[in-house]
Amino acid sequence: MTRPDSARNVALDVLIAVEERGAYSNLLLNDRLQRSSLSPRDRGLATELVYGTLQRKNTLDWILNKLVRKGIDTLDPWVRHLLRLGIYQLRYLDRVPSRAAVHETVEIAKARGHRGIPGLVNGVLRSYLRRGREWTLPDSPKSVTDLALVTSHPEWLVRRLVEVYGPETAHSVLKANNRPPGLSVRVNPLRGNRERVARLLQEEDPRLRIRLSPLSGQGLILTGGNPASGRLFREGWFTVQDESSMLVAELLAPRPGERVLDGCAAPGGKTGHLAERMENRGTLLACDIHPHKVKLIENQVRRLGLSMVEVRQADLRELPGTGEARFDRVLLDAPCSGWGVIRRKPDIKWSKNLQEVDSLRQLQAELLEAAARLVIPGGTLVYSTCTLEPQENREQITAFLKKHPTFQADSTLFDTLPAPVREKALTGDGWVQILPHHFESDGFFIARMIKEK
Repeated sequence: MTRPDSARNVALDVLIAVEERGAYSNLLLNDRLQRSSLSPRDRGLATELVYGTLQRKNTLDWILNKLVRKGIDTLDPWVRHLLRLGIYQLRYLDRVPSRAAVHETVEIAKARGHRGIPGLVNGVLRSYLRRGREWTLPDSPKSVTDLALVTSHPEWLVRRLVEVYGPETAHSVLKANNRPPGLSVRVNPLRGNRERVARLLQEEDPRLRIRLSPLSGQGLILTGGNPASGRLFREGWFTVQDESSMLVAELLAPRPGERVLDGCAAPGGKTGHLAERMENRGTLLACDIHPHKVKLIENQVRRLGLSMVEVRQADLRELPGTGEARFDRVLLDAPCSGWGVIRRKPDIKWSKNLQEVDSLRQLQAELLEAAARLVIPGGTLVYSTCTLEPQENREQITAFLKKHPTFQADSTLFDTLPAPVREKALTGDGWVQILPHHFESDGFFIARMIKEK
């Protein structure tokens, strides 16, 4: 039986699918919303329910395990997710009246379950409301366990962040991970400068509030609308991209006429940025190993009106043996654990673990080896990730430079950073680490190396 579309039904479907399939919540949610008949307001509520419930899962489960006699792990997965949705609304959504939250959650239980489930759901939610004083959390958590509970992160991740960055910075990162992600766009200078594009965006959607990005000369920060649904986006006037991510192409700094490689290019955001900075002149090879992701790059290039980009399905590790000529500049935006983008993909913190870092480190090292062989003498190699884990970042680059004495960390990188980044971000010899709370943007690591002539 087809269920009627509602914000809560859509959210529940996505949460169940995330657990069953292990797919990213953002992709599943976008797909489900596109197929729904929800109003813009209800789309917003569904989005809030999915991301909020995933973000706060640890705290929600702590509450529910006190309310469900045998613990929530004994429940069917859909009932477990439904209860999380219900408690999330009662605890975190002030604009949803408690009576409405309870009623709507119980109605879903009636539609989906046998006779006992609605009674269980109703009893749990009303018990939560009656026992309100029991759910107070410490204002200043001291232990890893308390910090994990208050910020709703797994203890192993909290412990690792405290170990690497210290308790104060770790707490700031964890709190930032629970704030809604911002929306920023990168203006396509081949269409117009950012002042003109800002004006056109405002005309297209008067609800938008727009300000200039302090991190990128091509960036705009937007609130209050959905610019990706409009004509300007379809015609390639801008690309939706996080501010931290914009720094990657800017620090590679390709010039018109050069030969450039984007070695792990999907979905193509940085590829487009590189080509824009090259004024659509020169050679830009964009590779990815996955056929379906190659199509994403092609779509991005086509939308932006870029003619200089060659998109190719290829494994970067095999590229040096194909007779491919070498490049003035090579970008390796490496596969990583993704702990810098938890606010956009909250399921990452529950689906990943430290053991996965070992296999990622090996893959990153192999990709760096291949990338190094493709850089001409005097050329530039930029390595970037969207994670906060030093084993994938600083330690990876340190090991690479030790093994490849022909490459040197570019000590001029600091001077080329925007002033706010120099002031707030963590920096070292040839690298910068942006944390999520620095600019309310994604956590990103970028290292720049020069090959000797």
